[in-house]
Amino acid sequence: MKIVTTLYRQVEHLVHEVAKFGLVGLLGTVVDLPIYNWLVFDNPLIFGTPGDGVFHHKPLTAKVISTTIATVVTYLGNRHWTWRHRERTGLHREYVLFFVLNAIGLLIAAGCLGFSRYVLDQHNALADNISANIIGLGLGTLFRFWSYRKFVFKEELALEEAEHHAADAENTGDIPVVR
Repeated sequence: MKIVTTLYRQVEHLVHEVAKFGLVGLLGTVVDLPIYNWLVFDNPLIFGTPGDGVFHHKPLTAKVISTTIATVVTYLGNRHWTWRHRERTGLHREYVLFFVLNAIGLLIAAGCLGFSRYVLDQHNALADNISANIIGLGLGTLFRFWSYRKFVFKEELALEEAEHHAADAENTGDIPVVR
């Protein structure tokens, strides 16, 4: 049992990051899916009779729009919750990198959607949601977790540096950040 405890302590931090990343991603999906289905099928819940949405004949454009909106939500969740303990390297740098890497994740989902639509000739809500929002999103999520952790929200703050930031906050009268 001691081996299991020791092993868990070594990966505990990663387990917590994966769990938080997953919850933020779930929130992003809750934003993305209804918007996509509303734009393509005029039905945000995919239940009932689908119609023709504004982008019915442009599902890839609809996916770009819905994912872009969800990206704003997931950036905020990941920056301020999942990786809040990591060094802040500047909002502009983080935001641009986050969107570029998210665009690559979007290309993965759009590629799966395009394959389903234009190669397999599947033009229905179920096929779209399986290809883009299950397969594509799953593959894109693996890429996003790895790339955000490696390139956007870089190394963790050292304990001394975190204490230094807390001391600076005390000296300036700012409220210290609880990590």
